[in-house]
Amino acid sequence: MKGRQIILDHFGAREAAALMVDGQLHDLLIDADAPRPGTVYRARATKPQKGQGGMFLETPDGNAFLKQVKGIAPGDMLTVQLTGYADEGKALPVTTKLMFKSRYAIVTPDAPGLNISRQIREDERRDALMMIAKEEMAGLGFGLILRSSCEEAEDEDIAEDLRAMVDLAQTVVNDTAAEPETLTEGDGPHVLAWRDWVEPADVVTDAGSFESHGVLEALDALREPEVRLAGGASLAIEPTRALIAVDVNTGVDGSFAAGTRANFACAKELPKQLRLRGLGGQITIDLAPMPKKDRRGFEASLRAALKADGIDTVLAGFTPLGHYELQRKRARLPLSELLSGLLS
Repeated sequence: MKGRQIILDHFGAREAAALMVDGQLHDLLIDADAPRPGTVYRARATKPQKGQGGMFLETPDGNAFLKQVKGIAPGDMLTVQLTGYADEGKALPVTTKLMFKSRYAIVTPDAPGLNISRQIREDERRDALMMIAKEEMAGLGFGLILRSSCEEAEDEDIAEDLRAMVDLAQTVVNDTAAEPETLTEGDGPHVLAWRDWVEPADVVTDAGSFESHGVLEALDALREPEVRLAGGASLAIEPTRALIAVDVNTGVDGSFAAGTRANFACAKELPKQLRLRGLGGQITIDLAPMPKKDRRGFEASLRAALKADGIDTVLAGFTPLGHYELQRKRARLPLSELLSGLLS
């Protein structure tokens, strides 16, 4: 099916959302038992981590770890926000730099300033949005980013959305209680789909839509390590305890340029596959053989695909053996864990 579809359904008992583009699964969100990123806690500092400049905190969901702390002593109460999922056996990653994000606006209490997405280029529209920002944020001292989705939105919808985020931010910032508590939970899959998948799409909410619209079939394919690429090439994506190993194969193509073509196809497809599979951490790509002169083009292609992907990823570069390494934020739980939890 051509076009974009947002499928809001449940997978087992868990809320789930899928984004289909031209009949192919482009993004997937499944709720988990773990605390949702974006959750805001009132937390108590417990003990510093010597040598790392961090502090362990007590939250209702267990221990958290805050990096680069200064002037914080055990017993102090802090307002912190969950930034991602914790590795097994490790503390929750949190930050004191709060962000309240919705479809049109991001309110930043600790970072003053009014900003508009650079993707909105028309001067007249930028001026109109700045007027809304100044009117709604007057006297607050909070920072604001108006997102690219504001370009085609109605002004009143933007203002209403912004007021809701400001009210939430004020409630959290003005909290003065003295015990650890969850102040607000992170968004679930259905709200995240509304918040982040902003391009025009048909929205499907019927029960059983995952099956009738091909999502379950796509999930079956994601259980396998192999991903077929154009021209007969393929990827094999295999998580290990230490890292995510990605192997690029040229297939039956034995031409001189086969390796270069396979590697460029990998650069285009890999970010989507990592996103769908919920994989992060250290990633090592065993590339197909290609001339060194093509390395810069491969890296530029991979960087462009990762920028569109939206999950923080550091390009570490080529190793002496010719592998390529990435370091990717653990923004999601591995799909294999979610599916095994539902099927067990």
